[in-house]
Amino acid sequence: MSESTPSTPDVRDVIIIGSGPAGLTAAIYTARASLAPLLIEGEPSSTSDQPGGQLMLTTEVENFPGFRDGIMGPELMAEMRAQAERFGTQVITEKVTDVDVTVRPFKVTVRDQEFFAKSIIVSTGAQSLMLGLPEEQRLIGYGLSTCATCDGFFFRGHEIAVVGGGDSALEEATFLTKFADKVTIVVRRDELRASKIMQDRARANPKIEFLWNSQVTKIHGEEKVSGAEITNTVDGSKSELAITGVFIAIGHKPNTDLFRGKLDMDEATGYLQTVPDSTYTNVPGVFACGDVQDSVYRQAITAAGSGCMAAIDAERWLEDAHDIEANVPNY
Repeated sequence: MSESTPSTPDVRDVIIIGSGPAGLTAAIYTARASLAPLLIEGEPSSTSDQPGGQLMLTTEVENFPGFRDGIMGPELMAEMRAQAERFGTQVITEKVTDVDVTVRPFKVTVRDQEFFAKSIIVSTGAQSLMLGLPEEQRLIGYGLSTCATCDGFFFRGHEIAVVGGGDSALEEATFLTKFADKVTIVVRRDELRASKIMQDRARANPKIEFLWNSQVTKIHGEEKVSGAEITNTVDGSKSELAITGVFIAIGHKPNTDLFRGKLDMDEATGYLQTVPDSTYTNVPGVFACGDVQDSVYRQAITAAGSGCMAAIDAERWLEDAHDIEANVPNY
């Protein structure tokens, strides 16, 4: 009786992990290059890798080129997803549970399923750190924001608050004074963590005021922000802040836990490290794009641009991979 021959796994040219602007753009470009990408977009119930990324939590997007009158964030993501599928992208709405980049082909595990690919594009994005208040989920995009450059325009003539005491908070606050009449920076301590130059700029700005030893403990408003409850961190006393907008600027966390110990990342911040002027990671055939490796710009348009870069890098790498396949086990 002859022994059964193990079945050979279906090896894809590229698997894309994450479906924000970076991942969907990478899917559009790789699909049009006839690479038949598989895109694993995450789970709707997950806060760290939800399908569509952070734009799913955004209402109106006015700074994405091509939409003169603006477009809702979820609508933009739906259009990009449909475009990727039109060119042949296969989409799976599941959470990736493991990635093995030590074997060739690479192995991506989704619950009890295993998928294999010659290349991987990582576009799992990042998430803004929040205050943990129950009303945040309801009011995000309705007066509550984590991005001044995205939403500052909507607060022309308003009085708003920025939460945080680091460089990001002061940079956001300074930018917002271009639009708002008054910006109150809510700081947990009696001092700032920001660099001296950022402190000097903020202190010199007549539109900026500081609320020391304070934290936002409640955000008022049913359909949009109408104020905030402030609690003093020293004596516990409470007060009300009359504002129509809250910008949370206490940091970002890239969604890179899945790749810890597998891909090079900045140990302090967790952002994936890529070769300058490219999307190459330290593992040949694995590419990273979007907010998962961008700690500076964090915009939908820059994420989309880097998704294009990753697709082109992957396509070119795959073209050259024929020369190395003979020397790589398990191809």
